[in-house]
Amino acid sequence: MSKDDTAGCGTADYADLLANMEEINRHCCKLFEEMGQGKSELPPADPFNLTEAMMKLGLAMLADPGRLLETQAELMQDYARLWSQMAADWSGGEEKSETVSETGAADPVSPARKRDKRFRHEAWSENPLFDHLRRAYLLVAEHMEKSVIENSSSLSAKEAEKLRFFTRQFIDAMSPSNFLATNPEALEETIATRGENLVRGLKNILEDLCRGNIRQTDTEVFEVGVNVATTPGQVIFRNRLIELIQYQPTTDRVFRRPLLIIPPWINKYYILDLEPENSFIAWAVDRGYTVFVVSWVNPGAEMAETRFIDYMYEGIFAALEAIEKAIGEREVTALGYCIGGTLLAATMAFMAARNDDRIKAATMLVSQVDFSEPGDLGVFIDEQQLEALDRKMAARGYLDGSEMAGVFNLLRANDLIWSYVVNNYLLGRDPYPFSLLYWNQDSTRMPYAMHSFYLREMYLHNNLAKPGALVFDGVPIDLGKIKVPIYLQSAREDHISPCPSVFKAKRLYGGPVRFVVAGSGHIAGVINPPAAGKYYYLINDQEPDDFETWMATARKRPGSWWNDWHNWLFRRSGRKVPARVPGEGGLQALEPAPGSYVKIK
Repeated sequence: MSKDDTAGCGTADYADLLANMEEINRHCCKLFEEMGQGKSELPPADPFNLTEAMMKLGLAMLADPGRLLETQAELMQDYARLWSQMAADWSGGEEKSETVSETGAADPVSPARKRDKRFRHEAWSENPLFDHLRRAYLLVAEHMEKSVIENSSSLSAKEAEKLRFFTRQFIDAMSPSNFLATNPEALEETIATRGENLVRGLKNILEDLCRGNIRQTDTEVFEVGVNVATTPGQVIFRNRLIELIQYQPTTDRVFRRPLLIIPPWINKYYILDLEPENSFIAWAVDRGYTVFVVSWVNPGAEMAETRFIDYMYEGIFAALEAIEKAIGEREVTALGYCIGGTLLAATMAFMAARNDDRIKAATMLVSQVDFSEPGDLGVFIDEQQLEALDRKMAARGYLDGSEMAGVFNLLRANDLIWSYVVNNYLLGRDPYPFSLLYWNQDSTRMPYAMHSFYLREMYLHNNLAKPGALVFDGVPIDLGKIKVPIYLQSAREDHISPCPSVFKAKRLYGGPVRFVVAGSGHIAGVINPPAAGKYYYLINDQEPDDFETWMATARKRPGSWWNDWHNWLFRRSGRKVPARVPGEGGLQALEPAPGSYVKIK
């Protein structure tokens, strides 16, 4: 390349940079305009009811000034060590160590924190400046969390849990990886593209503001019924709350007792039928089960007064009656996922009190019935927060799905919020097409009456776990009256239905319970087809009643829990009978699966 060519290239680069800066300025003006046109109503000054807990924490720190000074001194000493290491790196002196200090003391930053995937780019470890920035941030994060924990003794358990959670939120938000000036990968991209990544990032911000959430996947790639939720079947029943789908058999003979699946209505049912290779529904059909699935309607304001027990009557009971009309079979096995399992448990207790024995065995997937230790979700549940939420839901008639999704995203903020801030806004890239995240963003609304009851009676008061504390139409609800076999599945890394919380159901059901712990979390721990060869599951034939003992003595098996579940269920599903074709029994087919309700936005 000649000198003239080089000069021309530089001029072109500079022109491109100026053009991108002008475009950035234009998008910034548009962004400020959009933000200025936001809601006039100001949010509550303390939406999470943190003020009192923070004041108590501050008083606890001031009450022991000696300990406060000691904590500050420890931080300064650790900071001095990092500065010393940075100086050595810059001077080309001794090779830095991330495990042992000059005095032989252990590095204050824990090994687990150093493996933080936010800092995978090589510059975070190879560039002395960014390496120091990374390690200083991790060090301060550790000290902040430690200080909150050490000074929480004067707080209630609820207050301490809430402060720890929101301290983590603050720490995650302040990560240097989230800011252009302190993210080496974003700086490299800005230089390489002459600022075009920032133009794209601002466009993405504007689009997300209009949409109301951060885009986690390419939503244009997927379409319900086309490349997700594609297992063949027919809608055979519909009321105002559900469509009931019966799936096309793939075997000549099937188990006599059909399988009724009750998915959560917090999200749409097709998490169980994402794509052919990971569809739990298709896999169960291939094992010889006649599968029926409830597809819940996405409610609007017209359903504001729909109650929790309406989900029982118009959901589970309506489905049981429709199944009997469709195939002439009164007895079923049932499966409930998340809140669908909570509803199934309450319904089975109601049925047991009335000597209704149509459900002969039940599977509960990551489903809580004892909410005394609900994990991080508990920080959003107290009287003040629920009163504010009630006012909001009463005004609209429902809780918007984006608000529920926002809470779930906070439980894993680094994965579900900040990683997309970096990818979409700083790097200016489109998120990768991923069917699970497409489903995650296809959120649903919650009727006011139902959701208020659920949060208060389950999360706040834990009444489902107390025999007789809940009464449905004059029937006291007692889980101990459920005598049928239960398959209770949980997930080791579940942030929504924590494993120890799910385990508590073992002591509440009155019949035999097989408890299984899957690897991964609330979704991946459930949607794990055997062919994938991923994760693991734990079983314990001794079935001790203490969770820690159960975990310590459990046996680990590689892969999916699905085969273990099938081996448990087929023995409770009756003899084999000729396969039933949807629409050829007592109920006609209304329309092909996935139906209409699942497509309501």
